[in-house]
Amino acid sequence: MTGSRRDSADGHAGQAGHAGYAGHAGYAGHAGLTVQAGDAGQAGRAGYAGQAGSVRVRVPATSANLGPGFDALGLALCLHDMVEARTDRPGLTIEVAGQGEATAEAGEGHLVVRAMRATFGLLDGQPPGLAVRCANRIPHGRGLGSSAGAIVSGILAARALVHGGAGRLPVDAVLRLASELEGHPDNVAACLLGGLTIAWTGDGGAQAIRLSPLHTVVPVIFVAPEPLATETARGILPESVPHADAAANAARSALLVAALTSAPGELLEATRDWLHQPYRAGVMPVTADLVRRLRAAGIPAVVSGAGPSVLAFLVRPGSAAGATLGSAPSSANSPGAASLDVVDSTVREMGIGWDISVLDVDRRGATIQSVTPGSVPAGGTSQ
Repeated sequence: MTGSRRDSADGHAGQAGHAGYAGHAGYAGHAGLTVQAGDAGQAGRAGYAGQAGSVRVRVPATSANLGPGFDALGLALCLHDMVEARTDRPGLTIEVAGQGEATAEAGEGHLVVRAMRATFGLLDGQPPGLAVRCANRIPHGRGLGSSAGAIVSGILAARALVHGGAGRLPVDAVLRLASELEGHPDNVAACLLGGLTIAWTGDGGAQAIRLSPLHTVVPVIFVAPEPLATETARGILPESVPHADAAANAARSALLVAALTSAPGELLEATRDWLHQPYRAGVMPVTADLVRRLRAAGIPAVVSGAGPSVLAFLVRPGSAAGATLGSAPSSANSPGAASLDVVDSTVREMGIGWDISVLDVDRRGATIQSVTPGSVPAGGTSQ
């Protein structure tokens, strides 16, 4: 594997990670457990019962909010990171290829490692060593769930490396832990469960419902050329909003669920937002301009997560909304050619290097497979 590598005997717990992987110095919460970065380097705690071999986890990119569904709606996308981990080597080794290669220098601050440490702490304690290899395709700091993918992959990898881990940390507990580490449940729910998710935080922690969006609805992502820290995008939001705006967003959020699952002709109206996108336009004006241009052309478009990337929805020919999006006959499995032409011409007019990808919805969510050293897995089992 090409990329960056870091070998550490003590874990370099004080090093900071990628801007998109920022978080707490340690994990605190979830059943009262606290795992500090300094504790994680202790080798071979009593009670750890690991499994032989290694584990490989695949996690999807995610887009949260989807316009009006602020901190609640999430959609899993067919763009994936792969993480392989093993615990039979002393010290800490991190290898990263692809997106975020510099995060290999983060040591114990790397978000995959932090998530694994938190999970080991909930189960049997820390292993004598940890080796992590990441092959990343999800862009960092672009509003496509790279931090959620790191957290979910770390939790699932650690759980799989502990005997009986899946039984002791079922999916609902994984979601709660992932949400606590992330700070909000929308991205981690979609990453873990796949499809379209509605997430919320109740008295017992994060919960989510998974829905299946229509196969005729096709996500298109416009990856921004430069990153934007989530903290920056969140920091610009006001403490309160007008009651009328909140009511309008509540109605559009409900309509959006219906549009994605049964009424795609309502997608343009359903993706209107008053809660966060207008306030964030000042820190991402190019993103706001692209969303405005696409929507003016009849393409349902929103800021992806906290930005600065953009998510749009096209509809495959033959669906009820095909005429609404101006689609022309094309292959049975591709969005309308006319819609793609509108997208291309809109981006060309801006003269900015957006990276455009037409993706499918990931309907499986995070998958995991145990592998032996040197083998190449095929497929996987859903969690």
